[in-house]
Amino acid sequence: MAEIVRRSGVGSATLYRNFATRRDLLEALYVDEVDAVCAAASTIEGQSAGARLTAWLQRFFQFVTSKRHVAVELLEHVDRTSPVFGASRDRVVAAGTPLLSAAQDAREVAADLSLDQILDMIVAIAGIPGGPDYQQPIVRAALAGLSQTEG
Repeated sequence: MAEIVRRSGVGSATLYRNFATRRDLLEALYVDEVDAVCAAASTIEGQSAGARLTAWLQRFFQFVTSKRHVAVELLEHVDRTSPVFGASRDRVVAAGTPLLSAAQDAREVAADLSLDQILDMIVAIAGIPGGPDYQQPIVRAALAGLSQTEG
């Protein structure tokens, strides 16, 4: 918390008045990023429904890779059943479902995939050692494969 006070330029009293504990601050950081991912679902641009979904999933990947350390640290104070994690996942799924539905309706994404499956895939890729530069080509290949169907 002392480092945050130093970097932010606010007094410690101001920080503690807004965030009584480290957990409160971590939750606020995490929720703010979830808000941004959810908001991006309604403003993301692309030439087609599939392109918009892919762009938003790339944004989700950026969130997962950039906020992994916040989530890991937050998990030191709460477990995965915490409302912060459950509600956040539900909000992300609710925000992205219209994008997936539109892409599936346009036959740009396989109909047998759920958004939960796709998000789990992205989270799994983000967990591969090597960092975002190593993981990004894997994400691109996986997202390109969303439209492939058996046949």
